Amino acid sequence: MKRYKALTIAGSDTSGGAGIQADLKTFQELQVYGMNALTTIVAQNPFEGWAHEVFPQNPAIVAKQIDTVLKGIGVDAVKTGMLGSIEIINIVAEKVDQYGVDQLVVDPVMVCKGADEALNPETDACLRDVLVPKAFVVTPNLFEATQLSGVAISSLEDMKVAAKAIHELGAKHVVIKGGSKLESAQAVDVWYDGEEFHLLESDEINTTYTHGAGCTFAAAIAASLAKGKDVKEAIYTAKSFVTAAIKHGSRLNDYVGSVAHGAYNLEHK
Repeated sequence: MKRYKALTIAGSDTSGGAGIQADLKTFQELQVYGMNALTTIVAQNPFEGWAHEVFPQNPAIVAKQIDTVLKGIGVDAVKTGMLGSIEIINIVAEKVDQYGVDQLVVDPVMVCKGADEALNPETDACLRDVLVPKAFVVTPNLFEATQLSGVAISSLEDMKVAAKAIHELGAKHVVIKGGSKLESAQAVDVWYDGEEFHLLESDEINTTYTHGAGCTFAAAIAASLAKGKDVKEAIYTAKSFVTAAIKHGSRLNDYVGSVAHGAYNLEHK
């Protein structure tokens, strides 16, 4: 049996719902062997209302982890998440070029769940200018799409304008995750392939247990690409995967509930 392999370059979510934990769970559920390069550690402070504390790692250590996987083993796809610093973003971009990574899924993480301000505006600008142009697929949420495109988004048409602007940065495929944030009976995402817009629609799920949804969606795309699926199948599989995960999400504590990474396979037995 062929072993499909994927690398996630992302942060660690200590609570287990997002970050590399979500990515590796998703890879496993989709029968892909997952490896990781840890860029940041995110701890949640239970003594201060679950405030997120972010600890970027030494860029040289990040580089060594990437070398371990890309030089020492090899992969079929790479996914990035929270990178944490300009130095780490630049190293990731250099390694993408060095190893000729073409199946790159960029989840341009700019805030932790529940936050409404970018972790660092200069870091976000570097992400936009250095890494997003190398993406085969980039998967921003509405906030991230606004930061990348400069387009304030309040409608489906705004999403399309933003997607086109992000595509012009160099990303080959842009999927903007609107979800339930827009006034619509459906949870709607927009995929732009450089020529056409495609709407990814599903029934809106009334839940707050969505921790890890964005990471999971991008990881599912990377997993399908690693298995040789075309981009359309990868994106639509990811939409189904994350919809099931959100539908079956559950409470972790008084502050957060996470998606269920095993729900898709349970629904498709």
